[in-house]
Amino acid sequence: MNLDKILKVVERPSRYIGNEFNSVHKELDGINIRFGFCFADVYEIGMSHLGMKILYHLLNSAEDIYCERFFTPWVDMEEQMRKNDIPLFSLETKTPARDFDFLGFTLQYEMSYTNILNMLDLGGIPLRSEMRDDSYPIICAGGPCAYNPEPLAPFIDFFMMGEGEEVMMEVMDLYRTMKSQSKSKDEFLAEVVKIEGIYVPKFYDVTYNEDGTIKSFTKNYDAAPDTVKKRIIKDFDSCFAPDNIIVPFMEVIHDRIMLEIFRGCIRGCRFCQAGMIYRPVRERSPETLLSLAERLIKNTGYEEISLSSLSTNDYTRLKELTDGLLDLTEEQKISLSLPSLRLDNFSMELMQKVQKVRKSGLTFAPEAGTQRLRDVINKNITEEDLTNAATMAFNGGYGTIKLYFMIGLPTETNEDIAGIARLADEVVSIYKHTPKEIRNKNLRVTVSVSSFVPKPFTPFQWVAQNSKDSLFTKQMFLKEQINNRYVSYNWHDSSLSILEGIVARGDRRLADAIEAAFKNGARFDSWHEHFRPDVWYKAFEQTNINPDFYNTRERSYEEILPWDFVDVGVSKKFLISESEKSKRGETTKNCREGCSGCGIVSAFGGGLCG
Repeated sequence: MNLDKILKVVERPSRYIGNEFNSVHKELDGINIRFGFCFADVYEIGMSHLGMKILYHLLNSAEDIYCERFFTPWVDMEEQMRKNDIPLFSLETKTPARDFDFLGFTLQYEMSYTNILNMLDLGGIPLRSEMRDDSYPIICAGGPCAYNPEPLAPFIDFFMMGEGEEVMMEVMDLYRTMKSQSKSKDEFLAEVVKIEGIYVPKFYDVTYNEDGTIKSFTKNYDAAPDTVKKRIIKDFDSCFAPDNIIVPFMEVIHDRIMLEIFRGCIRGCRFCQAGMIYRPVRERSPETLLSLAERLIKNTGYEEISLSSLSTNDYTRLKELTDGLLDLTEEQKISLSLPSLRLDNFSMELMQKVQKVRKSGLTFAPEAGTQRLRDVINKNITEEDLTNAATMAFNGGYGTIKLYFMIGLPTETNEDIAGIARLADEVVSIYKHTPKEIRNKNLRVTVSVSSFVPKPFTPFQWVAQNSKDSLFTKQMFLKEQINNRYVSYNWHDSSLSILEGIVARGDRRLADAIEAAFKNGARFDSWHEHFRPDVWYKAFEQTNINPDFYNTRERSYEEILPWDFVDVGVSKKFLISESEKSKRGETTKNCREGCSGCGIVSAFGGGLCG
């Protein structure tokens, strides 16, 4: 394989060369299992993903397993690879994808699915499972989007539901044994489905009613489970965490140390899939985190540490942890980043810690413009929380504040949308009332608005998504409402959100449209310069798919949903109860104020909510 020639003519060749500091290199003679970890986006996106770093180093901790990385080549590189007959190759050894035992995809975003098919095609691997014999790698997938695996079911041999640290190694142990016995892929799949958390699509059949809804979802193999239960790591404090992560040659999106302080969330926002599927809450101790941080600083040379969680200031020992981190980092001029801060427990003390080394902007997420709509989505923050946080920020010398909102939320009215502009005006007013001698000389308030997408395993999984026209009308209405020169307004093309909604709640029939879109030229759908909605709608037409059936249609509680066979621990009864409470504008307290009966304790036990 002669890469030198084409690397001279492509953008950012460092995406493809490998050999970064802390990347793993092994002698192939002692390797029994070759695992290709595949991220269906460009290098700088994939190398920012914490889950990839964890599983890459975990798999490589086994002497006879070699985990290597694959990313989606950018369009210029793909063109050169196809023109020069170069197959998709790993970064570590430049080995063609077809020569691996496994290719494992992490499913982080629904609009990366055409990239998955493109990577298989670049590797010379048939797209559909039924077309691949034992000479091809076994194709597996996991990650948050795997909780509705059905749109990808015909392409993936098996899915891993939930957290991967334990189940991944159990799968490798089984494969090692079966490979030594020269067992076939079909024989392996017949055994791997017995591991908790594994879903093998070919062992299940789906039938449909005349109206297009699912009539039945039944297994055709006795050993397959009726319900696939997600895997969780119960003892998170002792869970594997790498202390020698790869340091890329080029700048990536999150180019820093990420300390995962806890998993799960206590809040229960009704729009948030992560808050439901990652329950229960499990924390790492400050002692464990500080030791890990010290080793990561030494082994990487990074100058920033970011705390990773769904809601950083819900960590029960945050003061102890941040004090300890500042002792480690302040003298070395390593900055501390605390993302995912909630408005209702933002404090001057936290703010001062964030700006000890380097001051940047602050980001808050009110999500909705009125208290009524915040109650509908169970955000459980008030306007007073926002004004208090803004006051503290401006008194502390900050001048840049970003405010994140959603439009298209259930029961939304124009009054709720106008409330977004009013809140931004209120933030500007707070700045103007801050004494000139202490406030920042430059004020910038950014209102960033995304379009709401209903997701599986949330109380809003049954609701109709707003149409493209409706979302555009709302975006323009808000634009008219924002007329403050200190406020800038960002919004995204709603066409992408509409397609995300279609795929997120799709069933197996949608696989035909995904494949047709790929063959029509869909690539990098999440990148605005490459997103072509016309290609997708042509694919829907070619495959007789009515996209409105998947997004702008309200579902009944009795309907069989494509993901109903997956058990995430949060019960359907709880989700229905939360859905009904949202219609009444009633809130649910967070888990530390009292158990709301979501079902996770009886399903898994343990964790703080236990």
